This record gives sequence, structure tokens and C-alpha cells, in this order.
Amino acid sequence: MKKKSLFNSVLVLIISQVMVKILGLVYKLYLANKQGFGDTGNAIYNSGYQIYVLLLTVSSIGIPNAVAKLISEKYYKGSNNEILEILKESLIIFSVIGLSFSIFLATFSGIISEKLLNISESRYSLIVLAPAIFNVCVISVYRGFYNGTQNIKITARSQTIEQVFKTVFTIGLVEFVFNISNSNTVAMATTANIATTLATFGSLGYLSKKNNLKIMKSTIKWKNIKRILAISLPISMSTVLASLNKNIDSFTVVRFLKKNITEKEAKMQYGLLSGKVDILASVPISFVIAIATTIIPVISMLYSQGNRAKLNEIVKTYLLFTVLAILPCSIGMIAFSDKILLLLFNSSNGSLCFKICAVSLLFISIEQIVHAVLQGIGNVFIPTMSLSVGVIVKLFLNIYLISIPENILVAGGINGACIATVACHIIACTISFTVLKKKIKISLKISKYLLKPFCASCIMLVSLYFSYYFFRCILIENIAIILAISVAVIMYVISVFLLKILNADEINLIPFMSNFAVFNKKIRNNKEKRRILHNFGE
Repeated sequence: MKKKSLFNSVLVLIISQVMVKILGLVYKLYLANKQGFGDTGNAIYNSGYQIYVLLLTVSSIGIPNAVAKLISEKYYKGSNNEILEILKESLIIFSVIGLSFSIFLATFSGIISEKLLNISESRYSLIVLAPAIFNVCVISVYRGFYNGTQNIKITARSQTIEQVFKTVFTIGLVEFVFNISNSNTVAMATTANIATTLATFGSLGYLSKKNNLKIMKSTIKWKNIKRILAISLPISMSTVLASLNKNIDSFTVVRFLKKNITEKEAKMQYGLLSGKVDILASVPISFVIAIATTIIPVISMLYSQGNRAKLNEIVKTYLLFTVLAILPCSIGMIAFSDKILLLLFNSSNGSLCFKICAVSLLFISIEQIVHAVLQGIGNVFIPTMSLSVGVIVKLFLNIYLISIPENILVAGGINGACIATVACHIIACTISFTVLKKKIKISLKISKYLLKPFCASCIMLVSLYFSYYFFRCILIENIAIILAISVAVIMYVISVFLLKILNADEINLIPFMSNFAVFNKKIRNNKEKRRILHNFGE
């Protein structure tokens, strides 16, 4: 596959993720600002949702990458019958697994909500989310199939369709329940989670309709099932451990905050962390996940062919694009955390917490790419081991730091949970990247991959401050922030080109820039010709 084609596939998923995140922010903002919902509703909604995500991660998150890896190997060999066998067997395996986890969640919802979460009201959310686990398991198999056969558009559309349904159902149903229940917080939080389950039905319906392949009637090959599980389980485990970061928060934040403040205040603090700060911090990461998802089949194919040079080239290119995309986001969030929170939630509460979370973005992003590469070359256990170390560190730091009153130590309370998350990902990223360098002999120039992007980000930050204070003198606060961010983005892009961070091949990968590069090359060639003719004339 050409790098240009790979980048286009990544772009399709990124555009889909932009749509998903915009729609996600729409209903999250609606819930956070809805009368009777607020931070308490977010605590109930997100605590149940995080348990659902954890079980979903165990049962299905490794499926797309595992199925894509297996199918891509057969796809490039033209083994269509084997592709259909893998699809059939994957559907059978993960349908059974998904159904089992759905039954488990519904059955033990009471114990989980009372004993683990310390938020008994989340029981109803767990019950209504249970059917979604089965749906997503089947959805994940189909997405893995389409990723492996390079039909990325179908995966992207299914994600967008699911989020559209989720946004519409969340706002519509919560508004309905608000009116008939006299703004009952528990009822609204439960209804918001019902929307998630209904949305998965919409996505599953789309993917089932698009998949018009006739799956053969053949006996199940246990060797294929063993291989599917051998690849998907370690990938799932690494994703489970990443998800555990948020579940550690759901288990520990309210529990240990109650030592210093009331239970109601503790729930509100957890709602602030999970319903506002975590949501905003996750927006840039979704773009990196799109890259990681797309490159796994290609990395697997190149590694099996022994094409190490091409493999290294792709890894280095997408690590660079990741740094260029995430570093300015992280720095901008740190500098303007209070303004962003004020713009979206009419309150700057949690500003310091948001700043700390923003620090972790670069480490999480590099970790995502590195883990995708390691999984693509068959080292599926390395991400699990590195994240295990990070998660253990986070657990102990959470227990220690959250228990400290925030008014005594700034790193206490929910800020302590954010610091623990940063430590977790620094450790996991360092371990995994060290292993990757040894496995594929990759070398990166610090100036190109870190110093120059940091300089460009600093230029962006300066322009952000100056433009903000300029626009604030003549416009209202919110419009001034939006315009300042727009100016800063433009200045950042200009800085990237002025500092010559990207070479000609890398620029050529960017949509619309390939034509510019050709045009620029023609101008340089014409100048060179005129110079030669001028010298010849002399």
C-alpha cells in the first residue's frame, strides 16, 4: 500500500472521529448544563458508563485490531475463502462472549453499583447498558473485517451513524424524562445511558446491511479460533488496562474524597472530573486512535513481508504527525484551561485538574501509536506489560493523593487522580517505546520530533495570548476565545512550514498539499532554468 493511500484512510477515520467528538460534546454539554442533571447527574451517568466501558473493553475492544490483522494477511494474498472463514468464526466467538458479559452486567448491577462504585443510583444505568455489550461485540467484528480489507469508509460511517443516534436519543429522551419526572436526576442519568444502547442497534443495523457477503456453510476450524483468541485477548488486555485508569477513578475518587468532604460533594467532584475534564482531554486522543487503528493491518503486512525500511518509514511519519497534532493541543489546553471550561460549561471549576490532564496527552498519544506498531509486528504482550506497571502506579498514587485534602496540598483531591494518570502513561510510554526501538531499530532526531514542534507550539501560544487580548477589547469573551484559537491554529501551521519540520514526502501526504508541492517545485525549477540561462548568456 502506498503511504498516500494509508494517509487517506487515516484521514477518513479522523474526519469521522471529528464528527463523533463534536456530536459527543453536543450531548455532553447539554447534560452538564441541564437543569437537575449537572455534576451529580454526571457522577451517576459516568460511573455506570465506565463499568460498561470496562466490560466492553474486555469483551470487544481487541476485536477490530485482531480481526483486521488476521484478515489483512489473507487479503493481500487473495485468500477470499479464508477471509470468510475468519469472519464467520469471529462472529460466533464474540457473539457468545458479548452475550455472556451482557448477562453478567445485568445480573450483578446491584453489587457493582453499591460495593464497587459507592453510587447505588448507577444500578439502573448498568442494567440498560447491558444489551449494548452484545451489540458492540458483533459491531467490532464487522469493523475489523472492513479495516482489514481497507474498506475504511464503512467503519467511519458506522461510527458516525452510531454517534448521531446517540446524540439525538440522549437529548430527546432526557428532555422527555425531564418533563414527566419533575427533573429527577437518577431518571435522566439512566435515560442518557439508554440512548447508548439504542445507538448501538442503529450501527449494527447499518453494518449488517452493508455486509452482503454469503458466509460459507463450513465446519468451524478450531485452529483459527485459537489464533483469533491468541491475538485478540492480549490486545484486549492492553486496552482493558488503559480503560482501568478511568475505572480506578470511578472506584477510588468518591470513596477517598468522602474522608474529607461530604458524599454529595464527593460525587460532584467526580462528576466534574469524569463529565467535563476527562471528556475534553479525550478529544485529541480520538484522532490518534484513528491513526493507530488504520496502521495495524499495514504494519502487519509489511512486517510479514520483511520490508523493514518501509515499516520504519511509516512508523516515523505517523509518530511525527502525532506529535505535531497533539503537542499544540496539550500546550493550548494548559494555557487556556480556565477559558475553555468557561466557554463550554459557564464555569472554570476544575481548571487545575484540566491542566494536569493535558500534560498526559502527548504520552498517551505516542503510547497509542507505539502499541499499535508492537501489535502489528506480533509483540502483543508488551503493551499489556507496560500498562500493567503504569496502572499499578496509578492505583497507589490515587489512594495516597486523593485522600489528601486539596486545601492542604494542591496535588490532593481530584488533582491527585490526574497526577496519577500522568505518571501511569509516562511509565507505560517509556517502557513500550524502549522496546519498540530495539525491535525495529528506529531512530528519531530530537530536533525534528520534539524541539521544532515545541518551538512551533510556543509561537502558537504567543499568538493565542496576543490575539485573545486584542479581540477581547472589541468583542465579547466567548467570540474572542474562538477567534483567538483560530488565529493560533493558522500561526501554528505557518510555523511548522517555516521551521521546515516536514520534508517534501511528508508534505505530499497532506491533502491539498501535494498539488501545492508540485506547483512549488515547478516554480523552483523555472527559477533554476532562468538562472542557468542568465549565466550562460553572460
